[in-house]
Amino acid sequence: MTEILKVDQVTKTYGKKNEKQYQVLKNVNFTVEKGEFVGIMGASGSGKTTLLNILSTLDKPTTGNVFVNQQDITLLKKNQMADFRGKEIGFIFQDFNLLENLTNRENIALPLSLQNEKPRVIEQKVRQIADRLGIAHILDKYPAEISGGQKQRVASARALVHNPAILYGDEPTGALDSKSATELLETMSDLNQKDHVSILMVTHDPYSASYTQRILFIKDGKIGKELRKNGKSNEEFYQDIIAELGRR
Repeated sequence: MTEILKVDQVTKTYGKKNEKQYQVLKNVNFTVEKGEFVGIMGASGSGKTTLLNILSTLDKPTTGNVFVNQQDITLLKKNQMADFRGKEIGFIFQDFNLLENLTNRENIALPLSLQNEKPRVIEQKVRQIADRLGIAHILDKYPAEISGGQKQRVASARALVHNPAILYGDEPTGALDSKSATELLETMSDLNQKDHVSILMVTHDPYSASYTQRILFIKDGKIGKELRKNGKSNEEFYQDIIAELGRR
């Protein structure tokens, strides 16, 4: 199997050397293989947001290395980071992060526009991903004119339109009602299984986590227990997750 993401001995410490320091991440190690759907679960303050910021090049570790698609992103300079992020990483946020003054079509096209892709190619790729996610009929509407579930599908299309090496989800169902959340999770699962999209999702929600193939639990800045689905149904895996959280 090909490693899409490798996290090697990553630590993150805040505070200057001659001041009080706070270590948020402590020797974090894990990998995500190509085509995997992995969840990271942890309580507020456990370090999962800091970790996701480092994995997506928004922050740098104090020590350690992070490889995305065989590239050590900790060695990238600032001007290289934005370019790398635009090509190799897709990101779905909890609050959609759509630009309200752009149509849904223009929002989805944004990553390709920033890469100076040809208009003809942009239109083709936007149409393909919109058809795949069932949102072709709302491309010319604005974010304010569509539902929360549709907004998250537009955000998902924007995250996938440039065919990234890995898709990160930061509590992607957090702002959705239960029906829209289930639809999004089923879409993510479908993209993972049929299109082999590699996904890493941070969540505190056991229901969302039940759609992943394995879960890494983070506590006090360390990755502890790992839970694998091993062919179980979502319902069975959900019960395993609940049981594991009950032990913490």
